[in-house]
Amino acid sequence: MSTPTAELLRSPRLPLYVAELKRALAAEKVRRQRFYRETPEDQKAEFINGEVIVNPPARLEHISSETFLVALLGAHVHSKDLGCLGHEKMMVSLARNDYEPDICFFTKSKARHFKPSQTRFPAPDFIVEILSPSTAQTDRGVKFEDYAAHGVGEYWLVDPAKRTVEQYLLERGEYRLAFEGKSGTLRSRAIKGFAIPVAALFERRAYAEALRKLLR
Repeated sequence: MSTPTAELLRSPRLPLYVAELKRALAAEKVRRQRFYRETPEDQKAEFINGEVIVNPPARLEHISSETFLVALLGAHVHSKDLGCLGHEKMMVSLARNDYEPDICFFTKSKARHFKPSQTRFPAPDFIVEILSPSTAQTDRGVKFEDYAAHGVGEYWLVDPAKRTVEQYLLERGEYRLAFEGKSGTLRSRAIKGFAIPVAALFERRAYAEALRKLLR
């Protein structure tokens, strides 16, 4: 199978392409450092493929699903001391890009190296992105590819408008769809023992019942 890299290696213009890429990456590095220095702490912004992406305010349905899932994950992760749970403003810095996932989780083996003053973090073991009209293309596109390339073992896409969840598991460097639906039970592979009904992400009564079970 031909790949972009294989095509470049066969090209007599390879040295010129390499020089061009080096110049582009050097300029991108300067912009990335400026992003770190100048982005306000209270602003949700990401650095993706050389551009600063500022996210607009979230819809109520987005906020509700995130609030429900953070509480459910927190009850499980913290009570069992499984690792570090982050959300909203926790910046994940990968090789080229910086993201602020809606929710992320790091196992204890990773989290034990974190410092209280730390502001940028490595690839998590689990990420949730809650879809919105302004972010869905990125969540299904560059983030989907980048998270897999950096070994994020489990990726959930939550759609509050359609009330559906997609669960992807990393296998041989690529994501495989393990679950998709509006009902049933979601079972995490990355977060040991965590299982909730899909409805708990969208319905207050289902959420409250799921939370009571986790706290018991």
